[in-house]
Amino acid sequence: MGGRDPRSLTLDTGALIAVESADRWVGVILKRATERGAQIIVPAGALAQAWREGPREVRLALLLEDPAVAVAAIDAELARAAGELCCRRGADDVVDASVVVTGRRYHSTVLTSDRDDLRKLDPKLDLVVI
Repeated sequence: MGGRDPRSLTLDTGALIAVESADRWVGVILKRATERGAQIIVPAGALAQAWREGPREVRLALLLEDPAVAVAAIDAELARAAGELCCRRGADDVVDASVVVTGRRYHSTVLTSDRDDLRKLDPKLDLVVI
């Protein structure tokens, strides 16, 4: 996120898994983002992919309780946009597409472990690859 003004940071499934795994670099990125006033956005589909063990998802649950974190619902508008994006780009992963659409909606940098698939969907998306 460099020296830019605060904005939002959207997390994909890989970033959420990294949070739960206590990845230090992801922790530093999240800390710096929140110190700069950025909102952390968690697309609901990415959360569904990452959330597997309920009460044992301690780090992820703590992240979701942070006031700087918002879960972005998949509403009808986002669902249509994600489906159309998949069609235009010849992709089939609607969760990846929802991450891209959410990133666009919030003018976010997207924290991802899935650079190639997200670049296929949007070559100009602002990414931080983990």
